[in-house]
Amino acid sequence: MFDVRTDQPSDSRRERNAFDHDAAEIVNALDRANEVVARAQREVLRLIARAGELEIWRTDGARDLAHWLAMRYGISAWKANRWIGAASALEQLPAVDDAFGSGALSLDKTVELIRFAAPCDERALVAWARDVSVATVRRRGDRAVRPSAEEIAGDERARRLEWWWLDEGRCMGLAGVLPAAQGAIVVKALERATARVPTMPDENGPASVDARRADALVALCSTSIAADPDPDRATVVLHARLDETGLLADAEIEGTTPVARSVAERLVCDARVQVTFEDAHGEVVHLGRARREPTPAMLRQIRYRDRGCRFPGCGTNAFTQAHHIPAGGRAEGPPS
Repeated sequence: MFDVRTDQPSDSRRERNAFDHDAAEIVNALDRANEVVARAQREVLRLIARAGELEIWRTDGARDLAHWLAMRYGISAWKANRWIGAASALEQLPAVDDAFGSGALSLDKTVELIRFAAPCDERALVAWARDVSVATVRRRGDRAVRPSAEEIAGDERARRLEWWWLDEGRCMGLAGVLPAAQGAIVVKALERATARVPTMPDENGPASVDARRADALVALCSTSIAADPDPDRATVVLHARLDETGLLADAEIEGTTPVARSVAERLVCDARVQVTFEDAHGEVVHLGRARREPTPAMLRQIRYRDRGCRFPGCGTNAFTQAHHIPAGGRAEGPPS
């Protein structure tokens, strides 16, 4: 029995051949593009090393080169420091430099490898790093680069926290440096507190996360100051001036700046505050109580009645406090 054969490829074979050809072209194009990217990244690191030598970051008000890179190119401080370390080390590691510049080693692997590579073993490390993951190279670096006792002590001595007033006292800036162990505690506390802070109806996106972190910090501090046993030291003093009719005209937080009436009323609810009422001439007419706390029985009744924050769109039970309702019967802000 005979059948008819043809030398022409079937439709499926032609499609497969076309796919293989296209795939090979794409892979080759990607390899060439990766080599171009690698050369460009190598040039970036070379220029970073030069920028560090010239200290060009000082002209832009940055704290250091890492801060300047983070601001200018939108990268994290961690990545900026890794790039700086690689930029200064590659000149002494020619094998790593060649592998990086040719695209044989990625930027991520390179910046981790230079943390522990030495001229005597870099060629063997390059061959090893090409066959393992970035995470593997990073873990080896973490094990190899352990801080000395002197470095740990230096980290402890370098801890600081500072604040300053901005926009004529309307805002406060906050910055600090902590050793990693202490920083982890602060981060964990803020993460836990932030998770319990609601998102306001008009806030969304990445900015909302930053705002909630700020709210969480205020909530933690408000809780701490309210529980402080020393009222003289743990009280915010608010100077409130009354107009001729006896109504609140303006207010000022002692040591800072004037604040709006709504801000003053919210502050009275959020923290331990003593309000000093003054007339138009600055004469004290009444010294308010340092605490504005309802009785335990009243708190139980309020929680039973409200079942959560009554601020529109909130509803959370976290960090809730009993708020004073100003004239007009409407609360000026959410509990924190």
